[in-house]
Amino acid sequence: MVYADNKKSAMRRVVTTSALSTALFTAATISAHADEALADLVERVAPSVVTVLAQQDAEAVDVAGNNAERFQIPEGTPFGDLFRQFGQGAPDQFANKQPRAGLGSGFILDADGWIVTNHHVVEGADTVTIRMSDNREFDAEIIGVDENTDLALLRIQSEDALPYVVLGDSDEIRVGEDVVAVGNPFGLGGTVTSGIVSAKGRNISAGPYAEFIQTDAAINKGNSGGPLFNDDGEVIGVNSAIYSPTGGSVGVGFAVTSNIVELIVADLKEDGQVDRGWLGVSIQDVTPELAAALGMDDATGALVSSVVDGSPSEGKLQAGDVILSFNGKDVPDSRALPRLVAATENGTLADITLHRAGKEVTQKVQIGELRSAQALTQATPAEEKDAALEKFGATVAELTDGAREQVGISRDVEGVVVTSLSPSGPAAAAGVQVGDVIVRLGNQDVNDPNAMRAALASQETAPTLLLINRAGQQIFVAVEIA
Repeated sequence: MVYADNKKSAMRRVVTTSALSTALFTAATISAHADEALADLVERVAPSVVTVLAQQDAEAVDVAGNNAERFQIPEGTPFGDLFRQFGQGAPDQFANKQPRAGLGSGFILDADGWIVTNHHVVEGADTVTIRMSDNREFDAEIIGVDENTDLALLRIQSEDALPYVVLGDSDEIRVGEDVVAVGNPFGLGGTVTSGIVSAKGRNISAGPYAEFIQTDAAINKGNSGGPLFNDDGEVIGVNSAIYSPTGGSVGVGFAVTSNIVELIVADLKEDGQVDRGWLGVSIQDVTPELAAALGMDDATGALVSSVVDGSPSEGKLQAGDVILSFNGKDVPDSRALPRLVAATENGTLADITLHRAGKEVTQKVQIGELRSAQALTQATPAEEKDAALEKFGATVAELTDGAREQVGISRDVEGVVVTSLSPSGPAAAAGVQVGDVIVRLGNQDVNDPNAMRAALASQETAPTLLLINRAGQQIFVAVEIA
């Protein structure tokens, strides 16, 4: 019996060992196949990924250099972590006003030589050169840019066939799926990193029209404008920003979704600019408390807080309406609506489903055309320009209802809107943009241009902390007022 028991025990050990060996062999085989599939994918798509070299003359360095890290909060402020755009430049040259050669990434979108990259990679560039993976170089034409989504469309001409990649459907990608980033970090072209989709639908305070995929694939300076691939080799995002306290990758990167890229590219191909639909309302999220007060079962939709006079919505929508769907597409929150409206062609008669006074109502609104920041500058009254503001390096104007709509600011925000900037002034150097609303300067609220002047005159500290509202998001910047 002892022998039999020992024999059974030995057999069990043999069976267990055999099963474990089989499992390990299977896992190793799966891993080897996965590695091979990844290598095959990279080999297929890498030739379509390019290095973007953007050359700027000395005079342009002040503006472009300051925009290169638009989301950075300067040293010495109490705010540590920050968003950074990450085009690779040469910041030590700015003070000497040397010509700047910026480096970024991009990808060829079709055989005709259309190339997608980030707006901040080519912003202010006088010449742009595309370097292929085989070191061939081509002069590129900037077809158009869209600052609101940080995208740019370039084109090169080649007698030979060009390798290209295709856009995938970013709505179909799931959190947890594998992704691959290819680009030019720190000037090291053709670098490949892999990771997963960490989150979808991220808002990184980059305006109302951009939506981001978050990934833990390592991306760094120079990856800007490069593609983020799914495991089918389709581009599902354009790497555009990282979240980092140091400027290096900490595994939190953001890519503009391919579905937004598809819309912007189509618009830029047509006439070199992006035309966005305009509804003419100020909106906010529906909180659980507001939902209860409005008699709604769920906190969903976009609550209309005001309607702009003379806008497409005048007489159609009213304050207190909650927009639930736009042209058949659900509006889960206030962030979703601007993107849906912006993608709608001017003149379209849109069906809008509302919650109004406890009932569901449908209204038809003919979509207008959103004016650009330049049009805002021309249309905004009471522009102020004097010695104090010239010292600051900007002109400002009263925040009217029309101006609120143009810059995406709700009625509860008070301040002055920036209508122009001096390229070499302190405001531009700090990253202030046309369309920003200055809320506070130092410890003084700025409700009108006169208050702005008074606040500037009383500042004794350097740098001065400036609170601005950019498309509904408040950020601090430090301004060295000369």
